[in-house]
Amino acid sequence: MTDNLFFDTDCLSAFLWVNETNILHELYGGKIVLPEPVYQELSNPCIPHIKQRADILISSKDISVKAIEAGTEEYRLYSMLVRGEKGKKSIGRGEAGGIALAKTYNGVLASNNYRDIAPYVEEYGLQHIDTGQILVEALDKGLINEEEGNKIWREMLAKKRKLPANTFSEYLLNRNKDV
Repeated sequence: MTDNLFFDTDCLSAFLWVNETNILHELYGGKIVLPEPVYQELSNPCIPHIKQRADILISSKDISVKAIEAGTEEYRLYSMLVRGEKGKKSIGRGEAGGIALAKTYNGVLASNNYRDIAPYVEEYGLQHIDTGQILVEALDKGLINEEEGNKIWREMLAKKRKLPANTFSEYLLNRNKDV
């Protein structure tokens, strides 16, 4: 994958919470872009270790942070998504930032929040990945095995991350049925 990946908060934080950022480094180092609103959401003073882990990825150049500047195409789209204009439901700032930047820069949106993003992924023809797909890619590249994937999955669920299956093995099984 050569495109930049525009992560929203939930997808990135799944890896930050369980300290599995090595997977992101190995798969996408240098291609991960955080919209500024995502970085702000990660900066919650109640959970400083999340921001610290993100800052380590930033200082190692695995991640860059992109501001959404007023007057730009991405700002107009971001504002529309956050406000819910044109009869559409408003979405969170992290999701809106990811969508606006992925569309503007022809990148890949990394998000687990299907309910909020699905209409926009379809409308804008965005490429999209989620935590499960990232773990499958890590499995395919030999970075993890299925047992390790299940352990990571359990840890993510324990940290209240929303994932589409009870186990990584179940996710793999359901994914293979769809192929």
